[in-house]
Amino acid sequence: MRRASPGRTVLRPFIPAENPFAAEGATASREGDVIARIQSLPVAEVKRELARIERRLAHRHDNVAAVLDRRFHEVVPPDEDGGTLDPVRRRLIGAYFSEEYSFEAAALFNPSIVAHPEQKGVEPGELRFLMSLRAVGEGHVSSIIFQSGIIAKGGAITLDPPSERAVSPQIELVPGGTPDDPGLRLSFGDTDDLSAIVIFPFTWHRRHGLEDLRLTPFTDDDCQTVHLGTYTAVGGETIRQEVLRTTDFRTFELQALGGKYAPTKGMALFPRRLDGYYAMLGRQDHENIWLLRSSDLYHWESGAAIIRPRWPWEFIQIGNCGAPLEIDEGWLVLTHGVGAVRNYCIGACLLDRDDPSKLLARTRSPILTPSSRARNGYVPNVVYSCGGLVHGRTLILPYGIADTLTTFASLSIDELLATMA
Repeated sequence: MRRASPGRTVLRPFIPAENPFAAEGATASREGDVIARIQSLPVAEVKRELARIERRLAHRHDNVAAVLDRRFHEVVPPDEDGGTLDPVRRRLIGAYFSEEYSFEAAALFNPSIVAHPEQKGVEPGELRFLMSLRAVGEGHVSSIIFQSGIIAKGGAITLDPPSERAVSPQIELVPGGTPDDPGLRLSFGDTDDLSAIVIFPFTWHRRHGLEDLRLTPFTDDDCQTVHLGTYTAVGGETIRQEVLRTTDFRTFELQALGGKYAPTKGMALFPRRLDGYYAMLGRQDHENIWLLRSSDLYHWESGAAIIRPRWPWEFIQIGNCGAPLEIDEGWLVLTHGVGAVRNYCIGACLLDRDDPSKLLARTRSPILTPSSRARNGYVPNVVYSCGGLVHGRTLILPYGIADTLTTFASLSIDELLATMA
């Protein structure tokens, strides 16, 4: 079981709000005012203040000086610096436009899980895994974090302790999107502990959170595998689907999806092309599971509903709980159903491997329901997952409880299929 830890923080950008009563046509900004005040300080005071800040931050963050230097260059364009500011004063300016953010202070839930890219040292029959989690901090803002662990030969699951320190990424723009909405490349260096990585909202279009990453190892026609994950970007009154791409879980590219089916939640990518097309499951009408196809990973215009609510526990809506899992019998899809009193339960269905628009079987009753402990939390009466993992003939299912914490269930695939009709 994994609970939120308020003591885990990351250094992220901070910009003070503008003055709503500034004179019309005024060119001064709050940032400019702050920088001017720092420039007015004597050198000795600048050094003293910076030493105090770095000393305080060093207890919880690595590479503090580099992060503050980088933040200065994000705030002050090169043509405005003019080479007049000394390195110590630049670093202090960077500190004033940074903040510590407790990224999992409120909750930690909605996990997905994949095999860890590094299996060195794992005993036969065991599997090291990497789990993504939705971490919620101040203002109900969601970030994406990771946690590793081991599935033992006998099925016991052990989580590695999360890093006490988080890494702030280097951020670059990448081709794609529009001039005011480009893609992003996030580089976290060569950190060995992937639990130190925090992907928090960086841009206006994502300012209210990155939610519910659904990871899958995607193998393309050239047999090369990358990890792709769809997630919901929340930008104030708007939401949309975006895709995360990584080959090593240290460098990530984030790109918005386009097309009429992209402004939604909960899309999950199949782990390979189907008949030459990318394929997704989604809930475009907020009620049914849809199958979408596209020749372009980043643009989605074609789809239709394939699974509709049937049982009382899913009468409000049915959706996926992560990327489809390929087994001998077909595509195993974990589902969520919403019923009376907005209870969220988890079920499953089986789709035809060659034609996933064909529903072969589904669970009549949920496989996981909100128990007495799942009724209380940030959002009561909810169990939810963003993806499971097949290990042998066992389904490893991490899931969130009451949008508060995360735990695990293990199910025999043979027994699960036997419950389907």
